Amino acid sequence: MSTDVQLSIGLPNFGTWPQGDWRGFIDVARAAEDAGVDRVVLVDHVVMGPHTDKYVWGRFPTPPEAAWPEPLSLLSAIAAVTERIRLATGILIAPLRGATLLAKTAATIDQISGGRLELGVATGWQREEYDAAGLAWDRRGQLLTDTLAACKALWTQTPAAFESPTVGFTDTYCEPKPVQPGGVPLWIGGSLNKRNLARIVDSGDGWIPIMGLSTQDMARDVETVRAALADAGRDPAALRVQGPVPMVKGDDGRFDLARTIDNVPEVVAAGATAVHLPIQAFCAEPKEAPEFFAEARRLLDAVLAR
Repeated sequence: MSTDVQLSIGLPNFGTWPQGDWRGFIDVARAAEDAGVDRVVLVDHVVMGPHTDKYVWGRFPTPPEAAWPEPLSLLSAIAAVTERIRLATGILIAPLRGATLLAKTAATIDQISGGRLELGVATGWQREEYDAAGLAWDRRGQLLTDTLAACKALWTQTPAAFESPTVGFTDTYCEPKPVQPGGVPLWIGGSLNKRNLARIVDSGDGWIPIMGLSTQDMARDVETVRAALADAGRDPAALRVQGPVPMVKGDDGRFDLARTIDNVPEVVAAGATAVHLPIQAFCAEPKEAPEFFAEARRLLDAVLAR
């Protein structure tokens, strides 16, 4: 099996798991790098409304009043104390930030990190965030499409020009550019509907499948994306995919890391380039993180070496 597969760990930058110690949260990410983890992934909500019961993927993990620090700010701090680990969002609600500000912020973090930033992006599920930002909820899809394309223009053109239904500019300078050629990699999150497929082909470097998608269905959709990339003249082999590893519980009813990682081969066979685990499923608190990172790295290496 390929040894190029990345170990991707989701860090919960929300709720009670960090125990309110956000400087300590940065230390957790540094421990991930020390253990050989390849990527850390943070998530996003700018503000919260009261209706978390509308979350369609089960019980929402926090009450509305829980702390939820801004992920790009945290990634910038993590960049300053690490040297190798990839820094990602999964997902960032890109339309809430505006294209020019997002392009400048991401490029700055990419510079600080030496070219390690990756943006997993989507529209999000909560209308209240768009209302609070003065943005039209019904246009969120168009806003996402235009924001990503505008960022690509700002990262690759000097001066930049772009025109779309929601974003437009001419003779515009956005410096510094990202370290990474072509700009910060964009991983499009969500279901593989027609609009998302077009975003991947037009602006994306990767795909983050919607929560709950089976490994079998992910394999089918990866082939669809690769075919669309080939039809557009892009290299289908360059597609990056964040593949969630199906979680397995042990006899004690707790998630079992070894049994879970035994599922990695089928996820890789389905097209994943980064196998993804949420740390909070295996660690009750941050002090357990270093041991978890080391064991996850050891188990994954053993599976990949088979």
